[in-house]
Amino acid sequence: MPHDHHDHHHDGLSASGHPFRSDNDEALTYWQRMEIAARELLIEKGIVTPAEVAAQIDAMDARSPANGAAVVARAWTDPAFKDRLLANGSDACREMGFDVGALHLVVVENTEAVHNLIVCTLCSCYPRTLLGLPPDWYKTRAYRSRAVIEPRKVLREFGLDLPDHVTVRVHDSTADMRYLVLPARPAGTDGMDEAALAALVTRDSMIGTGLPRQP
Repeated sequence: MPHDHHDHHHDGLSASGHPFRSDNDEALTYWQRMEIAARELLIEKGIVTPAEVAAQIDAMDARSPANGAAVVARAWTDPAFKDRLLANGSDACREMGFDVGALHLVVVENTEAVHNLIVCTLCSCYPRTLLGLPPDWYKTRAYRSRAVIEPRKVLREFGLDLPDHVTVRVHDSTADMRYLVLPARPAGTDGMDEAALAALVTRDSMIGTGLPRQP
């Protein structure tokens, strides 16, 4: 299963030799037209202001895997918080200022005997508050189907070859439930503070297709 490799082929070159993309001049889709109409109607009726819409877009764009990494680092250093996180992921994340809304967040822990893998077989449900936008491969039909059918093979394609004694558990997200993997804390990190630990946590390790960085 491929990672987020960038395609280095370009549509063409400018006169200066720099690559460029062609303009996106296609007609708006039905859903794009509906979004514009609904947004303009809400503004016209005074329910929201253009500034509030822009602020919400900025807040959504600011979401990144750094949020989830902070949660993981806290769990690695605070056993009581870890217990709360595993019991109710949504409430624990709210303690840190990450509001997942009405969604039920389930946090699953990797151990020496169990490795967890997250997928959404129907579409691309994803804990965006904590991880930002999902990677392209997460949304592909290949990942969504193969992660369930042959998870070990998929993990090997990500470079993660697990020992036979490790059980792989696949968790399927739904419209009202999201999953987050709590990866195992790397060895040799005793004495590291939360900020240093968070730097070891990768997006893929919180999906289950990878492991944290080594110190």
